[in-house]
Amino acid sequence: MSFCKNFFMILIFLFQFVIAPSSFSEWRDDIKEFKIGLSGGENEADRLKNYECWRVYLENKLNIPVKFYPASDVAGIIHGLLGKTIDYASVGPSAYAAMFIDDSEAIEPVITVKESDGSEGYKSAIYVRSDSDIYSIEGLKGKAMAWSDPNTTSGYLVPTFELYQMGINPSEFFSRTGFAGGHEQAVISVLNKQYDAGATWVSGQGDVKEGYSRGMLRNMIKKGLLDMSKLRVIWLSNQIMNGPHVIRKDLPEDFKEEVIRHNLSLQKEDQRCFKEITMGESQGFIRVSHDNYINVVDIRRFIKNQRRR
Repeated sequence: MSFCKNFFMILIFLFQFVIAPSSFSEWRDDIKEFKIGLSGGENEADRLKNYECWRVYLENKLNIPVKFYPASDVAGIIHGLLGKTIDYASVGPSAYAAMFIDDSEAIEPVITVKESDGSEGYKSAIYVRSDSDIYSIEGLKGKAMAWSDPNTTSGYLVPTFELYQMGINPSEFFSRTGFAGGHEQAVISVLNKQYDAGATWVSGQGDVKEGYSRGMLRNMIKKGLLDMSKLRVIWLSNQIMNGPHVIRKDLPEDFKEEVIRHNLSLQKEDQRCFKEITMGESQGFIRVSHDNYINVVDIRRFIKNQRRR
């Protein structure tokens, strides 16, 4: 009996101090730091400040340096992931689709946000100044339209696609269009009367006067950059699958799984930080895969073909 007990204790010792550390350290031999890309949409100082709690959280959990690499636009994140200068990023469905079309083996979607009502999507919103006489899509004919970024889903891809579905060719319908350089910049350009309308992302839930429950409008209100009495939302798209967090496919599987696991636990461990990086209220992160974004890949290919005509 004593022999069995001693043998069992030896096994526990070997697992804890010999077997477990060697398997645990496998990815540590290859990964000395974790590089996360932060895309545009708000100014760089705000991004770094709002996301710092997440960086510290992951650094403590992974026990390796975690560094942020801000990009001025979505294209910078795409190039960073495809060029392997960054390892991880939160992107919109359109940006993921662009990377998949370019190289299907480069990155994979791993988690996304589950909304407060249990849904897994958000909406594109087209907005105008509240003092304008525009109340519908039809009222935008001959007006100037500000798209957020050519690689955004809600700020360009989906509203463009749904306009085509309505029988509207955006290049002929609007007097002019332009890319503002990000969601926040597009809102400001409309408020400053550089454009008549813009497009951004919102949860589509909650009070529109508060910028909905989550999204760019709510985030700008929180920062004191927007008074919703100055804007009017005139159109909401069909639901779009929430954008994924993506990670390089060629990273060690055990490392990827550890990153996913810690992010899935973020809401329970630090609710305030979770709200900061997801811009509002939601139920938490959930796992996703490529199958969740096949329709966006198809839409991206459709828009690409329309441009060639």
